[in-house]
Amino acid sequence: MSKPLSVLDYLQHQLAGSLPAGATTEMKYPTAISQLLGFRIAGIDTAYACLEMDADADIHGNQQGTVHGGLLSELADAAIGTAHSTTMGAGETFASIDLRISFFRPVWKSVLRATARPIQRGRTITHYQCEIVRNDGKLVALAAGTVMTLRGDMATGR
Repeated sequence: MSKPLSVLDYLQHQLAGSLPAGATTEMKYPTAISQLLGFRIAGIDTAYACLEMDADADIHGNQQGTVHGGLLSELADAAIGTAHSTTMGAGETFASIDLRISFFRPVWKSVLRATARPIQRGRTITHYQCEIVRNDGKLVALAAGTVMTLRGDMATGR
């Protein structure tokens, strides 16, 4: 059995369509929630992720007939988590501490692009910002999230 790839290597190969047969990584990719909601990785690098999805108010709508803010929050959380996962070493994992989001314009039907990058990286705590834009390039939402890296006993069983 071969050694698992780093999350970054795994996701870069997956995005490029060059993931070796049987390749593994220490984290679960694609995640169950990303598969359920149709999130796609569109860009990946160390502490950076860009996710896309096809949003449609007929499927993801709220009572006003627009795409639900909870879906936008999940998209931002997934982008931030994906970005942070690329920084994990062997035996490390992470937990989200908070997520704050501001909504700027509605979405009815659009490809959404969520881009997450750190605004401050520490050894244990990292702060991220995530922009979500519609396919017309207009900003839909801006999220900020904080992630804690877990090591040793703190990472066991997660």
